[in-house]
Amino acid sequence: MSNQKFNYNGNDSSFSTTPPRASTYLDFIQNRKGRVPRQSTQKLFTAEDEKMIRIQDIIWQTADNAFPVLITGESGVGKEVIAKAIHQAGSEKERPFIPINCAAVPANLLESELFGFEKGAFTGADQRRIGKFEQAENGTILLDEVTEIDINLQAKLLRVLQEQEIERLGSNQRIPINARVIATTNRDMSAAIAQGRFRQDLYYRLYVLHIEVPPLRERPKDVIALSEKFLEDCRRNFNRDNLCFSPSAMEKLKKHNWPGNVRELQNVIQRAVVMSSQDEIVADMIPVEGEGAPIMTLDWVGSLPVGQTLRTVETHFILETLKKHKGNRTHAAKTLGISLRTLRNKINEFTREGYEVTPPTSGRGVK
Repeated sequence: MSNQKFNYNGNDSSFSTTPPRASTYLDFIQNRKGRVPRQSTQKLFTAEDEKMIRIQDIIWQTADNAFPVLITGESGVGKEVIAKAIHQAGSEKERPFIPINCAAVPANLLESELFGFEKGAFTGADQRRIGKFEQAENGTILLDEVTEIDINLQAKLLRVLQEQEIERLGSNQRIPINARVIATTNRDMSAAIAQGRFRQDLYYRLYVLHIEVPPLRERPKDVIALSEKFLEDCRRNFNRDNLCFSPSAMEKLKKHNWPGNVRELQNVIQRAVVMSSQDEIVADMIPVEGEGAPIMTLDWVGSLPVGQTLRTVETHFILETLKKHKGNRTHAAKTLGISLRTLRNKINEFTREGYEVTPPTSGRGVK
């Protein structure tokens, strides 16, 4: 496998080898003429914005090269959609696609989830279990929110990527693995490395092809296309063939800033469909707050009562942020700039201390 690394963040000039060289995204595409798959005209995902179309082009160009891929971007932009598209575009698309959310699995269980375990490896291990890497044999494993992996486990993951083999817990036998690794994160990896929370050598091992997915607010054409797609899904699921957007509803969708990105848009469309009793969705049925990004100021600091501890201020700030996001843990964590795992730990502390925590409005809010 070539050690050449490619980076793409939505602009032609930023698609280059690492370390930087003169070649651009256009050069890369032109140099591969004649090797573009015939099915490259097919759409892998809904996209009308030029940035997303270019990402789709890159996926077709590199789909059969099994090097690791790092996908970055804000929460809800569609990183897992891109990962699935990479798998579907390749010749191994009939093979398994195995995702694992590294932030959702407790740190002490993640190793056994990834690598599996033998019978008797630990209390409760009453039979052998294969891990995600073995399940993804000849296919793709998706390490979602890879920056949330414990620093000690990162060393073992690095060895797996280097040696292409694993050891189940409770065994010394080395098992060869053949799975493409795709990793995603919504964190600033440079900051995580500087803070000692992510290994730099693991970062370079994953950073062969880097795709940065732009936020929805930078993809205005996709707001329209995705709204129509989600509405079509709802027409089919709710048996409402004549349902459509009014011009005012579409205008409201276009003006909103979408801090929760594609995930927020999908939820808004679904709620609008539920709220509509007629065939036309009007602006009042689009449940979004405001039509732009809020302006952040620090004027509120002066209103804090004297004598409040930092712990008390932090507690109330987190609780108010949860309330603002109607209990959605994922959106609140993004706003606060902390990991989902950290937010959950905070919520557990608050609950034990007797604070009232805003519950999620639906199962998706727990994620």
